[in-house]
Parts: sequence; C-alpha cells; structure tokens
Amino acid sequence: MNNKWLGILVALVIVLVLAWCAWQLSLWATTSLGDFGKALEYPLWAAILGLVANAVTGALKIKDWLKPGLRTELFIKIGLVLLGTTININTVLRAGGGGVVQGVFMVTAVFLFSWWLGGVFKLSDTMRAVMSTAIAICGVSAAIAAAGSVLAKKEELAYITALVIVTALPLMVIMPYLAQAMNLSPTVAGAWFGGNIDTTAAVVGAGTIHSKKAQEIASIVKMSQNALMGLVAFLLAVYFVTVIEKGKERPSPKVIWDRFPKFVLGFIVASILVSIVDAKGASLLFTSDALGAMSNLRNWFFALAFVCIGFELDVSQLKAVGGAPFWCYMIVTVFNTVLALIVAQIIFGMLFPV
Repeated sequence: MNNKWLGILVALVIVLVLAWCAWQLSLWATTSLGDFGKALEYPLWAAILGLVANAVTGALKIKDWLKPGLRTELFIKIGLVLLGTTININTVLRAGGGGVVQGVFMVTAVFLFSWWLGGVFKLSDTMRAVMSTAIAICGVSAAIAAAGSVLAKKEELAYITALVIVTALPLMVIMPYLAQAMNLSPTVAGAWFGGNIDTTAAVVGAGTIHSKKAQEIASIVKMSQNALMGLVAFLLAVYFVTVIEKGKERPSPKVIWDRFPKFVLGFIVASILVSIVDAKGASLLFTSDALGAMSNLRNWFFALAFVCIGFELDVSQLKAVGGAPFWCYMIVTVFNTVLALIVAQIIFGMLFPV
C-alpha cells in the first residue's frame, strides 16, 4: 500500500472512531444532563471532536497527509439522499396543510430577505446563495445543495456551516422555554420551531424539549421546507447560469444539468419511493425495520460529515471571508425568528388550528 492510500485509510478510521465517540457523548448527555443534554446533539460533538483532531494532526504535521480521506461532501450527499426516506409526501400533505403553506411562505420570504440583505452587505453572489438557502430551508443540507448549484467556494460553505451550528444549538434550547413563557400552544410552538431553526435535528430536539405535539408539528413544518430543497437548488442553477454568470458560459440545458447537484435527484426519488403506501399508510416498498435502518445510517453519514467539517476547517480561510457574512447571518436569523412566530400564530393559531 502506497503512502497516499495509507493516509486515506488512516483518516477514514479516525473519522469513523470520532463519529462513534460523538454518538456516545450525545447519548451520555441525553441521559445524564436532562433537557440541557437534549440540546447537545451529535452534530455538535462530532464537530468539536473534528476540531480537536484538526488541532492535533496539525501540530503533528500530518493533516495534509490525511486530508484526501476527509470526504465531507460525499458523506453529506449520501446522508441527504437517505434524508429523502424521512419525507413522506402523503404525510406532509395529509397532516400538514398548514405546514405546507407555512413552509412555502417562509422559504420564499426568508430567502428573498437574506438575498437582499447580502447585497446590502456586499457579499459575493455565491455566499448570498449559500447563506439564503441554508437559513430559509434546512441549514447544512441546503447549504451543500446550494453550493453545488452555484459553484461556491469551499471556505464559503465552511463559514455558513459553522454559523448554522453556532446558531441552531442555542435556539434549540432557548426557544422551547420562550414558547412556554409566551404561553404558546404546543401547535403554534412546534410551527415556530420548524419554521425558524435551521437544522432538522435541532428542530426535533426543540420540539422534544417542549412537548410531543410540538415535536410532531415542528417535524411536519420542517419536512415541508426540506421538500423544497431540490426545487431551490434547480432554480439557483438556472438563475446563476442565465443571469449571474451571463457571458461567462453560454446558457443551455446541458450547462444547467452539469451544474445541478445530482444527489438532489436521489433525495427526491427516495422521498417518492417512501411515499408509495397502502390504504393504511404503510410503505409498500420498505418495512419499518428497513426505514429505521436507513434513518440510523443517515445519522451516521451526517456524523461522519460533521467530524470532517471540524477536521478540515481552516480558520485562516474563515478570517479571509471577513465579518460581514456573520452580521448578515445574525440579522436574517432574527428576522426569521420573528417572522416565523407571526406566521405560526396566523396559520396554526387561526387558519389551520390542529
């Protein structure tokens, strides 16, 4: 075995071990630290352990040797395809009429506000696209899809990924208690969590902390937003090829197809397949055990990806991006939080009470 392949193998082993450690720490926190422990989801532990590995291997001067084995995008793309198996279109449409309405409105409003504000802060078009998609839809997953559509720089994706993690986790802990303090119904509270918190895991975590009903509604709203990821990725690819990069490359269906992130198709196909059900709503193609196994496998691939994100993070590259994206992201997050609360009150408190 040559030196390159040995480095890849060693890196994969390290990442796998750290992902396993992240799961153990997450389980320990959940069982030992009460509600606070529920907020310490595996992505946080995985990213922290990745950062530790980053520092250690950097000090040992072997980070560059290991880097070819850090397959962040591959792990996330596989995880995203598997994420499609959690989105049953029938469930979203049947149980989440309000969720669909809220999802479409929030994705549109937050994306457009973020895109406009990014222009005010003079961010690059690719950074604006990745940031707007991440905040409007589902955090890291959507950021990866958008980055592929607009050919964003790797440091831009890393920057947004870091901001997603930094903001989603505190919101997951704080929002359930704010909902209780404001005396929101579990339905409205769940819709608020699902419409605002960026990552699906954090949305479920916030709902779990609040109540079973809040968790259910939060998941439906978030699924409704997640289901739009493929459409947004496609529209971004078309927009960048025909408008932003007009003159650099002749627009054509082939160029758009080459730019479009193919794993999104896997996400859509997986969602369609899992939505083929019998009269009782049971999947015709997958057993419950198979769906559970795919869900666990998805979480494992996301854990591997978060370890790699921490492992690969280059602080100097983040500094080069500057502070403007940070302030823009925070302003949009506040806008998203307030708007999601208003919309949740109107849709689930008045129009579609559950």
